[in-house]
Amino acid sequence: MLTSQIPSRVEPYKLAARREQLEGLVALNGLKRLADEAGAQAGDCRVTLDFGIDAQGRHEIRGSLEADLMLGCRRCLESMAMPVESEFLLGMVTDGALASELPASHEPVLVKNEQLDLLTVIEDELILSLPQVVYHDEADCLVSAQQLVSKDDDGPTDASAPADNPFAVLRTLKGKK
Repeated sequence: MLTSQIPSRVEPYKLAARREQLEGLVALNGLKRLADEAGAQAGDCRVTLDFGIDAQGRHEIRGSLEADLMLGCRRCLESMAMPVESEFLLGMVTDGALASELPASHEPVLVKNEQLDLLTVIEDELILSLPQVVYHDEADCLVSAQQLVSKDDDGPTDASAPADNPFAVLRTLKGKK
């Protein structure tokens, strides 16, 4: 089933029984938790969700998403476009205890009252796909490489001079008996 906008709520077991596919867009500006993590976003996330039943009879959702997010560079704090992609495999469960029965390849997704909030699932996957650290290329960043090097304010140090020993005070106390 091709849709322009992914529906917010679906009946996933029915979709899995019919082996349906949902393909469409999710507006990024409506995802509050993503905005809390990565700042306000504009544009859309492209999502493909394949509902099905595997050989062991588990109801699953195979999905992929792509989005261009504006994230802050950790050096200069300016926003930069960052493509984010994710592929995921979700196992549908009706109870949290059943999640432990899923194989390691499946992430559990809780289905309550035969309904699944797809926007929450997509938002979760987007947040999990965020890069840990975001930097511009050195040539594009407003902070130069020289500004990133820590400098000693006391001037040059003589490499042959012995370093101050933090335990020198103890040595003098020990000698005073």
